[in-house]
Amino acid sequence: MKIGPYTLANNLFAAPMAGVTDRPFRQLCRRFGAGYAVSEMVTSRKELWNSLKTSRRADHAGEPGPIAVQIAGTDAQMMAEAAAYNVERGAQIIDINMGCPAKKVCNKWAGSALMQDEPLAVSIAQAVVEACLPHGVPVTLKMRTGWSQGNRNALELARAFEAVGIRMLTIHGRTREQGYGGEAEYETIAAVKSAVSIPVVANGDIDSPQKAREVLAATGADAIMIGRAAQGRPWIFREVAHYLSTGTELAPPLVAEVRRALLEHLQDHYGLYGEYTGVRSARKHIGWYVRGLPGGAEFRGRMNAIEDCDAQYAAVAAFFDGLSEEMDRLPMTAPAGTQQEAVSE
Repeated sequence: MKIGPYTLANNLFAAPMAGVTDRPFRQLCRRFGAGYAVSEMVTSRKELWNSLKTSRRADHAGEPGPIAVQIAGTDAQMMAEAAAYNVERGAQIIDINMGCPAKKVCNKWAGSALMQDEPLAVSIAQAVVEACLPHGVPVTLKMRTGWSQGNRNALELARAFEAVGIRMLTIHGRTREQGYGGEAEYETIAAVKSAVSIPVVANGDIDSPQKAREVLAATGADAIMIGRAAQGRPWIFREVAHYLSTGTELAPPLVAEVRRALLEHLQDHYGLYGEYTGVRSARKHIGWYVRGLPGGAEFRGRMNAIEDCDAQYAAVAAFFDGLSEEMDRLPMTAPAGTQQEAVSE
């Protein structure tokens, strides 16, 4: 699997998720078998580039390549400038966000809202490609199947994006109208794959090794992208890779391994965010790790009241120490489709 000059370790990708796929989380997914991970979206608004939030999102210290940065915006020139800005700061691949369904993004006509205006969407893609071309940086794009049930235009846009130089397309099998509700459909992704010659990545509802194989078979996609299913379960990439290569399920991870991974994740997280923000933003990650575990709900309630990084770290270590006295490995993953409430920051 290649994107421009870069050969990836495999075709299992970690999806960009705002507030989730920061550098510590991306590195964790890579350690557990993701061949590629894309940053949270970085705004194209120049006045925000020096903000603390954007500086954290643009932090790639120690991150293995290729470093992929997703940018979001509504103006072709601003998006081109944002691409150049991030390339100067280490981005080796630029990804354009035309898939985010969040209201605060779409209300500004960014994200998947751009799919409503095809000429604008294509002009943005072309401007970003032209800005990156002198640096040899490939440009990819993530989108949905369309804006609404009656306006599924991913196929038409895919052809246009390929024509202006986009090097890879990722398609979430829902319209913007659906948000994350209902079930993803893969027929549109299969149609796009048949219509273009660049790599196509399938995204949406891939939450198990079996589903990964089904989606690859149904779409003919070159790769799959996993998002929500990796929250608190980064080893899903390892599980999928094992299943695709052997046809057998990998045993759940050892409690001791998960304890070590989570504590290392927390150290990296605190290092990026500092004491005040770190302890609060780590809560959702911890909550995802412990969901479904014996005592996890009660622990999550106590953990949400902790406002000190050292105390939070110690509490997590103690929880998993206690769990290791009850079991060697985590229980089997909950059935696909089980919905869990995320911990609030």
